[in-house]
Amino acid sequence: MRPVFLADEGATRALAVRLARTAPERAVVYLHGDLGAGKSTLARAWLRELGVTGTVRSPTYTLLERYPLPRGGEALHLDLYRIGDAGELEFLALDDALDALWLVEWPDRGAAGLPPADLHVRLAMDGDGRGATLDGGSGAGEAWLRRLREVDELHRISEPNP
Repeated sequence: MRPVFLADEGATRALAVRLARTAPERAVVYLHGDLGAGKSTLARAWLRELGVTGTVRSPTYTLLERYPLPRGGEALHLDLYRIGDAGELEFLALDDALDALWLVEWPDRGAAGLPPADLHVRLAMDGDGRGATLDGGSGAGEAWLRRLREVDELHRISEPNP
């Protein structure tokens, strides 16, 4: 899918809202990008759109934060930047969370211990803003991207605000 330009933090949050509204109930999303690319901003806005209230903590030091969702089920937010290898994920008791939404920052560091991605979100600096590229990693992820294209949800993010 062609990159989407995110002019500012508001555009990053808008992308998260569109992804949250069109996501399958259960999905694994890998969030790729350098430090400061907007992965945590995207994850936090996504969780808010799903109805998570209260503090949305960054899992930078805890590796994992679990959030019960008002509609049922849970969302997992993982930040694997600080792990040495995928074996460290065994201590997080992730086997019982296969029916959840997974938002995984730095997935390459724990890939062998993670379920495969339905969607890859790649964020990168692009001038004064950021670029986001979305790629399906499964049939469910490809269907998700088709839904987004059908309603032209991503095009509207790139349009300048009046």
